[in-house]
Amino acid sequence: MECQECHERPATLHFTQIVNGKKHEIRVCEVCAKEKGYVSYPEEGYSLHNLLAGIFNIDTSNIDNPAFQQQVKELKCPACGMTFTQFKQVGKFGCAHCYDAFSSKLDPILKRVHAGNTKHSGKIPKRTGVDLQAKKQLNTLKKELQHLIETEAFEEAAKVRDKIKALEKELQQPEGGDHS
Repeated sequence: MECQECHERPATLHFTQIVNGKKHEIRVCEVCAKEKGYVSYPEEGYSLHNLLAGIFNIDTSNIDNPAFQQQVKELKCPACGMTFTQFKQVGKFGCAHCYDAFSSKLDPILKRVHAGNTKHSGKIPKRTGVDLQAKKQLNTLKKELQHLIETEAFEEAAKVRDKIKALEKELQQPEGGDHS
């Protein structure tokens, strides 16, 4: 597809803007995008540093500030010695303990990656995950029961309690049904 501005070069950037419920799409080449002010990045291009700073939601305006540098230096995994700066450069943890060491900085990253959630909940295969699905349902029912008790909806709470007991009994039975 060609650039909608110059009609000479191929469009490499696609912008979608929604204003008052109306969708506007713009497809432009990099040159026209710079000229029209659709994008602004340094002359050397958009670096990996800029990309990671955006992903990790880091303000790089104070990167030369000694206090900021000291704060970053302090984040270090006690098990493998990897620093948070090294993690940002490599994009992988050095060991399983890095999750704990960098946990204060991970929530914003996970929220961005998982559409606002900090916990990943994947799909469970239907054939092999019957027990897992039942356990997941059991946890959901227990949370619901706790909420009903807190709001003093005791009749509904009793119904949910009975569902929990039935589900727990079902989970305790050996696979393949009763062998009595």
